[in-house]
Amino acid sequence: MRRLSLSSRLALLFAGCTAVVSLFAGVLFGRASEVHFVELDQQLMESRLAVLRGTLQGADTLENFTGRLPALLQDLAHQPDLAVRVRGPDGHLWFDSSPRLPLELPSRPGLGSLQIDGIDYRVLNPVPDTQNAPRLTLLLDITHHQHFLQRMQHLIWMTVGLSALATAILGAWAARSGLQPLRRMSAIAGSVSADSLNARLPQAQMPAELADLAKAFNAMLERLDSSFQRLSAFSADIAHELRTPLSNLLTHTQVTLTRPRSLEEYREALHSNLEELQWMAQLVNDMLYLAKADHGLLTPRREPLELAREVDALLEFYAPLAEDSQIALSRTGNGQIAGDRSMLRRALSNLLDNALRYTPAGGTIRVLITATASHLRISLENTGTQIPAEQLPRLFDRFYRADPARREGSSEHAGLGLAITQSIIRAHGGQIGCESQEGLTRFVIELPPGQTP
Repeated sequence: MRRLSLSSRLALLFAGCTAVVSLFAGVLFGRASEVHFVELDQQLMESRLAVLRGTLQGADTLENFTGRLPALLQDLAHQPDLAVRVRGPDGHLWFDSSPRLPLELPSRPGLGSLQIDGIDYRVLNPVPDTQNAPRLTLLLDITHHQHFLQRMQHLIWMTVGLSALATAILGAWAARSGLQPLRRMSAIAGSVSADSLNARLPQAQMPAELADLAKAFNAMLERLDSSFQRLSAFSADIAHELRTPLSNLLTHTQVTLTRPRSLEEYREALHSNLEELQWMAQLVNDMLYLAKADHGLLTPRREPLELAREVDALLEFYAPLAEDSQIALSRTGNGQIAGDRSMLRRALSNLLDNALRYTPAGGTIRVLITATASHLRISLENTGTQIPAEQLPRLFDRFYRADPARREGSSEHAGLGLAITQSIIRAHGGQIGCESQEGLTRFVIELPPGQTP
């Protein structure tokens, strides 16, 4: 079965609530009317009882009663809806104004109800004033009251039905109007595609209940747009990076095959092609590494490491290159961490390699390690040209190079080092940032509490 729409559900809910409330109010009103009529009947019968007792006062024997019978009949002539039965103190029947009444009537003192031959009566059995006074039973015809109550009940049911129907129609219209923003959201969501991720919901026009949903929806579209743009840029960068080595391979191979060459020349050609192929293989491995990081597949081992020893080993490795470039390397501080040695060495190596490439001759590269109870901080700073502030947020983007001269395809650096470093730090539960000012560029790594022993 097809599920009901939200508008239909709200309309039925409104109709059901209205029907319940109307029915409850009708039942209360009907009950109150019935009680009111009972009170009116009781007052009427008590007033007539007082008249009859005045007429029959002193009629303690049948002879005395017979003398007052004409006055009794005269009183009853003015009250056609009232029937009276009189019994003597001994219980014998003295008088019955309506022969249609059954011989046995309710004898319980007080007010009651009775139906005889389809006619409703209110029965009153008063307590005699004296022991010798005649016993009276008054029956009041209340058929017209019952007819009124029945008509009122029919009116209540009709009102409940009409109210429910009217509320359902008005509720459907109100729900449809109130859910218009949801339909607008559905239309925008249905129009979203790879070519139209810039669509946004007008948050200012949304009701308060949907404002947060619209904000979250717009934020989702913003993230999708940003991710799609990064993916498109990533694909374009991959093609751009692979185009140069492939062109080199094709050109070099075609030139080599234009004429017969010696064995040594073929060996040199293959060696040159091998360098390009190794760089392409490294590029593919780096991209696969980043893909694993994006899917949370980087699972670093947790082994106790002394950062001073790891940093010193890297500085020793890069010392000849720094000496050739007249760059001073130093390290201060120490700290311990539970992490993956190979992954952390790769991250720090990327930062050192990046610093060596952009530090001018005579500059310095310093590594500062600070361990506190709340975090472990590793700062790698180098002197050199300041990086513009607008480029700092993009340094960790894939294939991004801050140096404009190195943005074309290169077989040496593809611009993935910082992205890989960020993935490694995040896999260890930390974060990395960069700041550059007054001729000093600093990369800061912070690991959260719990990473240090």
